[in-house]
Amino acid sequence: MGLLFRTFAKAPRQWRRGYSSSSDITASAMVYTDYGQPSQVLKWHSYRLPALTSNTVQVKFIASPINPADVNMIQGAYPIKPTFQKLGVEDDQLLAVGGNEGLAEVIAVGDQVSELKVGDQVVMGKTGYGTWRTHATGPASDFQLLPEAKNVTDIQKATITVNPCTAYRMLKDFVNLKQGDYVIQNGGNSAVGQAVIQIANAWGLKTINVVRNRPEIDELRKELMDLGATHVVTDEELGSHETRSLIKSWVGKDKPLLGLNCVGGKSATDMARYLGENGQYVTYGAMSRKPLSLPASLLIFKNISFHGFWVSKWSDVHTEEERYAMLKDVVDLMSQGKLAEPKWTQVKWDEDSMKTSVDQGISGFATGKQIVLF
Repeated sequence: MGLLFRTFAKAPRQWRRGYSSSSDITASAMVYTDYGQPSQVLKWHSYRLPALTSNTVQVKFIASPINPADVNMIQGAYPIKPTFQKLGVEDDQLLAVGGNEGLAEVIAVGDQVSELKVGDQVVMGKTGYGTWRTHATGPASDFQLLPEAKNVTDIQKATITVNPCTAYRMLKDFVNLKQGDYVIQNGGNSAVGQAVIQIANAWGLKTINVVRNRPEIDELRKELMDLGATHVVTDEELGSHETRSLIKSWVGKDKPLLGLNCVGGKSATDMARYLGENGQYVTYGAMSRKPLSLPASLLIFKNISFHGFWVSKWSDVHTEEERYAMLKDVVDLMSQGKLAEPKWTQVKWDEDSMKTSVDQGISGFATGKQIVLF
């Protein structure tokens, strides 16, 4: 889910752009009027963009991904609910716009706006804003100014607020990790897992990455090692005596003190057993849809602590300065070539293509992250 950012950087007044009494921009969006299966409730909507006012800005979207949380929100199954509102002056229905993450460019600012200027690139300032649209008008607080950076693609910027920031926070917040320390995680080939591998590698940390077994496991192992993974094992191997001996030979006496779980089920329980005393085990997903069962011995004898993490909640309780600092760190990693652009496929911006892509996201048959370019 996208991060709840607000702008706080001040832009020079001379960059401001005037506004007209009415907008001549026709926007298009993928919207819904009620919860349900996305392919059934989503529809194309064109409307005249609301007029710019003295304290609002207008943005043009550049790219927006389709994330699992977007689907859950449309289904009404996500803790954060979208805003249903009239998008255009002539609208007679309350509509919610799909999508939560994306990149946009400021194209106009009101004369009372000092936080943004024309040409700035922004991400969303709040979860549930709706990013599957070509344009938007709103107060400056709806948008978060992106730090300037060289060698960072629009795709990286459009996908920065969910997966990279989740990985960054989990590596930073639960254990005071030092260079050479081990982190163990499952879902190592997921988008967050790959970000964990790359950020950990950039910080001098080592990773043990658990993935599901598959016919092309050697190819996947090489792919993750190329990203900076230290070791890759399968979930089927994790509970075996051979793997326990192998991991012991890797880590020696310094067992991992941080475990990251996005899967659940038996392999997640097996992974918890590899943590050292006073280790921290963080769950941020449950892709297997199976419960996480924990032996009492891990709590009693090893004093392992178990946490949940949700990046939207983190953003709720932290300051603008803390959120911006995180974003700046992640952008810098991208600029330095230490956090690569994710694999992605382009989605055409039309109703049928969007519905098909959302269905692929639900079924799991999408190849890489699906991103619409406007």
